Amino acid sequence: MLSVISYPLFAITVVLSLVLSISLFPVDWFQFRPEWLGLIVFYWTFRAPAQFGILMAWCLGLLLDILESTPLGVNAMGMALIAFLVLTIHQRLRMYPLPQQCLMVFLLLGINQMLVHFVKQLLGAESAGFSYLWPALTSALAWPVVSGVLDTINRKLG
Repeated sequence: MLSVISYPLFAITVVLSLVLSISLFPVDWFQFRPEWLGLIVFYWTFRAPAQFGILMAWCLGLLLDILESTPLGVNAMGMALIAFLVLTIHQRLRMYPLPQQCLMVFLLLGINQMLVHFVKQLLGAESAGFSYLWPALTSALAWPVVSGVLDTINRKLG
């Protein structure tokens, strides 16, 4: 567990994840783009549960809704759900080795993707199959790099 949290790093990661969430990506690979904001919400809720919680995750999800022009509250609800689920298991999650953490990232971000997909389907979006789960898989694969880099930077700055 990190004892000191670097607030400038926190702000930079949030802004960077929002930018990466709306950045240009090759059309053929668009469905494989990691859920960057979900990864950051997972990371900061996992590493600093006292400073980063459900309300902060909901506000960041609302910002993502505005940036992506999705129905207001869809991503906010998903990010708040991720934060809630991480807060409920964060003490157990600390004892898991990295492969199990990756599995938990996949499961929690997959739940987020399913919830967002379900609400968009209710509102009339058309998509078939389970291709909406690709971002959860790529996020799980990116988790070791993201957590390692952020832990290293946070130790140096904190």
